[in-house]
Amino acid sequence: MDQGNSSSSASSFTSAMNLDQQGISSIPQRYVLPPSQRPNIIHEDEHVVPLLPTSLPIIDLADFHDQSRRYQIINQIRNACNQFGFFQVINHGIDQSAMDEALEAADEFFNLPHEEKMRLFSDDVHKPVRYGTSLNHARDEIFCWRDFIKHYSHPLSDWIHLWPSNPPTYRKSMGNYAEAVQELQNKLMEMIFESLGLNPSYLGEEVNGGSQLLSINCYPACPEPGLTLGIHPHSDYGSITILLQTRSGLEFKDKSNNWVQVPLVEGALVVQLGDQMEVLSNGVYKSVIHRATVNVDEKRFSIASLHSFAMDKKIGPAKELVDDQSPKCYNEFSFREFLRFISNNDITKERFLDSLRIMKP
Repeated sequence: MDQGNSSSSASSFTSAMNLDQQGISSIPQRYVLPPSQRPNIIHEDEHVVPLLPTSLPIIDLADFHDQSRRYQIINQIRNACNQFGFFQVINHGIDQSAMDEALEAADEFFNLPHEEKMRLFSDDVHKPVRYGTSLNHARDEIFCWRDFIKHYSHPLSDWIHLWPSNPPTYRKSMGNYAEAVQELQNKLMEMIFESLGLNPSYLGEEVNGGSQLLSINCYPACPEPGLTLGIHPHSDYGSITILLQTRSGLEFKDKSNNWVQVPLVEGALVVQLGDQMEVLSNGVYKSVIHRATVNVDEKRFSIASLHSFAMDKKIGPAKELVDDQSPKCYNEFSFREFLRFISNNDITKERFLDSLRIMKP
């Protein structure tokens, strides 16, 4: 990246966390969405559906290795992926203490002095570790009300030395969580493949050897939450995303074009499908458009573990899911091609997945 551009971008950088700490009573204009895109505007063809915790599938992974339970769980996953592309899992094998310690490390990081965090600032999406705001600070016309730290995390030994060394517990706490969620991802991918009628070990080496990106997000309290969003509507690029959150704020778009609130379920993790899964399934499952709202009361944290295949691994529809009745609907793509796309495009206006479509599934 050009050093001059980087320095210029850093000098113009103001984080949402800094604005919150300044006690502002109104948000700067660069965070204000057009009226038609604001979360408090309900259009004729959409509305927000507040779900009860039991309305969005909550799948209990306990006793998965029992054959009768396994059949039930696979069926629940199939139904959830078909209906929502979103579900939550409990008894997932990650200790509550590991989740709590990762969230505590995130809180400590975002409360560091601004100068300390800026050592990791970059608007280069190819950087293995970067601190920033919005989606793409250098390109976004309207900023998101969030700060983030993103870093690659698998295999952990390849990346952890690049992670923040301050706060002192960050690498250990976040590393323990990253390894645990990577193991859970392997299990979930087997279940999702089986739910599609594929062998559970389909692309097993590629799944285990794929990319894991942790996106740790801080959404500060916002004095005008009706004018902005924590993250603009988008879909994730990868196979699945596993999300840990401290309070509700995540919303996704259902098949009826409604925004659906994802409730906070204590101890649960949210699982959502990404673009790679839609392509691989040849459109049987759909990646999910989602957004994050903000609130006036207190900050919200989330840790999104974004899983994809290796940087240059081409993913296309599984040949087992393509035939005369279900012709191929997507061109193949790699993670690197996605990064190239978001470097040159505003993903709030142009969806990467649309560039891959051969025909509507």
